[in-house]
Formats: sequence, structure tokens, C-alpha cells
Amino acid sequence: MALGILNTFIQWYIKKRVKQMEVFMENPIDTQKSVLLTLLYKAKDTEYGKKYGFQDIHLYNDFKNKVPLVTYEDFEPYITRTRKGEKDIIWPGQINWFAKSSGTTNAKSKFIPITEDSLQECHYKAGKDLFSIYAYNNPATKIFECKNLRLGGTREDYEGFESKYGDLSAVLIDNLPFWAEWKSTPDKEVSLLKDWEIKMPAIVEQVVKQNVGSLTGVPSWMMVLLRKVLETTGKNYIDEVWPNVECFFHGGISFAPYKEQYASIFSKSLNYYEIYNASEGYFAMQDTNGSKDMLLMLDYGIYYEFIPMDEFYSTKPTILSLEEVELHTNYAIVITTNGGLWRYIIGDTVKFVSQIPYRIKITGRTKFYINAFGEELMVENAEKALKEAEQKTQAIISEYTAGPIFMKGKEKGAHEWIIEFTRQPDSLEKFTEILDKELQKLNSDYEAKRYNNMTLNMPIIHSARKNLFYDWMKKRGKLGGQNKVPRLANDREYLDSLLKMDV
Repeated sequence: MALGILNTFIQWYIKKRVKQMEVFMENPIDTQKSVLLTLLYKAKDTEYGKKYGFQDIHLYNDFKNKVPLVTYEDFEPYITRTRKGEKDIIWPGQINWFAKSSGTTNAKSKFIPITEDSLQECHYKAGKDLFSIYAYNNPATKIFECKNLRLGGTREDYEGFESKYGDLSAVLIDNLPFWAEWKSTPDKEVSLLKDWEIKMPAIVEQVVKQNVGSLTGVPSWMMVLLRKVLETTGKNYIDEVWPNVECFFHGGISFAPYKEQYASIFSKSLNYYEIYNASEGYFAMQDTNGSKDMLLMLDYGIYYEFIPMDEFYSTKPTILSLEEVELHTNYAIVITTNGGLWRYIIGDTVKFVSQIPYRIKITGRTKFYINAFGEELMVENAEKALKEAEQKTQAIISEYTAGPIFMKGKEKGAHEWIIEFTRQPDSLEKFTEILDKELQKLNSDYEAKRYNNMTLNMPIIHSARKNLFYDWMKKRGKLGGQNKVPRLANDREYLDSLLKMDV
């Protein structure tokens, strides 16, 4: 009886929300204009709002001209004051939660404000939308009869003040409503354990006893957990442990390098839904089965602007509103949010693949690329080329990173790769040649630098030992949560630290 009532309510909610999404899909520009005006009105009496005259801004051009673009470093003084308990600085009232993010090449962490508005109207709303979209596309789904396996980080109190911080996933878990917690596994206590190597067996002990229907998390860390589940249970496939598992909602990093690994531990096909959530906000999600594109969510209290990547490092880059973007162009994202961020450059790059409705693909990060010789190699290029090399040499890649070998004297430069294989290629030399050729096909700047070895020599690839990247992340205190292996870097920081270990 209770299950029947629950299913009736779920179906009602799904239909209602899908209709609301159709409104912003059909009226994207009006939706975004409304979001901007609402944000400005709510924050007009804050210190930031008074400083930049939010009260008098009614048009996008006024907003663009009056309010500055900021990076985290620019905005940090305001965030630090809010962390210490000051009210009405960047958003009305006191902000009690901050998502700790290491999404920067700097050693220090970022602390992103999570307001009650952003928690409810962005992150939690997105979570409900994700399951609604999935159920709408898969009417026969049984995920609501099962539990969702979530993989979260840790949280801590900010010493001396009332505010708390942690990985975004930990912040969300710690504030979940009871009904969402009831449908999730492992429980909150285990999910928020600090020590990853204590947490992992504790999670396994709980989840193997549950009826899991869906998985949610970062592909790399979820794979570590699933392999532990197989090791503990002695099973060959995850769906032998959980027969009703049907979907993996994944985000944080590209799924491409992990696709073959996941296929190898399931005896049946799984639905994979990509999500684009970050500490700064929940931006997009896959809204159709089998797609690699994500719908830009326009009614979560986030106003979007975009900088063409070919102008990103200029002193006065062009800044575009949503209605001005073009298809298949790399853009850096700028956001204004109900979390109190104003014209904030988040460091991600995307391209639009559709405008009716607005759908995007993530292409990389403004800092995670290689451009030491003018080659402008983006993560998107790297992962397409790696996939081709994988398929043609029967290899499976677990983790990778790459950076430049700088010119010395008369020596030419090159790209140096460290790749951990789950299954070794037939020939590492052949793998290297295919990778190089595919990069040239995908990137004309790289091709020009490789022509006759004019600037760049053939890439150098190190086949890493098993668990090198895990050990490296552990050494840096970056196990679990939303910590990510940096894929491409314009310097040698990551490469050199890895090469100092037993590669």
C-alpha cells in the first residue's frame, strides 16, 4: 500500500517537473533574464550588491558593464569574511556551509559558499530532476523500489566559527531530507567517515546487503569501490551482487577512459547518465538515453555567460550571454548564482552542440590543457585519441596524465604521458604512434607542430605500474570524494611528482 502511494506521488511529480522543464527549453532566453533579475533583486542590499549598484541594474548590458569578472583569487576576501560568520556580504543572511574544492592547480583549496537557496533550488532540485528525467525516459524503471549507492566525501567544522565545510557530496549528504536518506546507501555515518581506507571496507560491508538499483558518483572512485565489492563477495560481475542495478549517474570527470572498465564488471548493459555538477552549482545533465550531450539547466538560480577560449587570455575578452553563443565553439563558463557568486569564472570549458534546446559537452578546463608550444591540446582531443589507440591495440586505460617536455638548447620539445593500463596494449610503440596520429587528425595546431618534427618530437609514454595513481593521490591526501587526477597540465608539476615514485 505504502509503495503504491509512493509510486503515484513519484509519477505525479515527474509529469509536473517535465512540463516545467519544457517551459525553459522553449523559452531559454526569457528564463535566463528572469533568473538574473531575481538574483540581483535578492542581493541588492548585500555589501556586494550595494558596491556595484544592483538596485539600478535592469538590463544585461548594465550588469556586464558594472559588475566585474572575477576568479576565485579575486573573490576570496569576500568568501573568507562569510566563512568567519559575517552576514549579508555576497548573499542575504549568514552562509553556514562551504564546499571545499581542490579544482585548481594552486596548492590551497577553494571554499565555495553553499547557501540555503543554492542547496534547495539548485543542488537538490537537480537531484530530483535527474531521477525524474531518467524515469520519464525509462517508464519500466524499478530504481525507486531500490536504493541508490552514493559515494561521498568528508566534512569538517571550521574552527572558531559556526560554519562547516567539506566535499560537495558530503555537504549534500549531511543536509539530505529524511526521505532521500532513507533511499540511499551507505548510511550517513559511514558516508561521512574521514579516512578513505577505513571508509571503503565500511561502505562495502553495508552496501553488499542492500538492494541497489542505481549508482551515483565519480567514475574513478566508484570503480575502486565496485572492485572492492567483487573482491569481498567473490563474484565476477556487479549485477550478480545487485541484480536490479540498472543505471550509473556519473560526473566530475570524463567517463570515456572508464567505459571499458565498467563494461568488464557487468554482465548486462547499464544505462549511463552523465551529470555536470560542481561545488559552484549544478549546471547540466544528460536528458536522453544513450546520449553524450547534456541539457543546460536554466532555472536553478544560475545565470550563464561565456568567453570564447581563443580570447580567454586577452586583456579584454568578448563576453557573451546565452543568446549570443555559437555551436561547436569552445567557451569558458562564467556564472552568477544563488550561492553568492557574481560573474565568477569557474575554470571549465564547454561547447554547445544544440541550441533548441541548449545542450553542451564538457571539453576540459582552462588550466588543464597543454599549450607549451602553441599546440592548444585540450582534454577532449586527448580522450578521443586515447580511445582510438585503446581500441586498435586492445588496451584498457585506468588513469593517465600528460605534460610538456620543454625545449633545451637545440633539443625539440615533446609531450610526455604516464598511463596506467588495466590491460596492456599489444604494443606500446604502436599505441604511441596511433595516439600521435589521432591527435594530429583532431588538432591542427598539434599537427603543425609535429610536421617533420618541426617543434614537437614523437610523444613519450610511460606504462605505469598498477595503483601508481592511487598511491600518488593517497600521498597527496586526495583519496575519495571529488578529488581528480589532472589529465593535462601546461607545466611538469604532476608529471615530475609521479615520476619520482616507483613508476
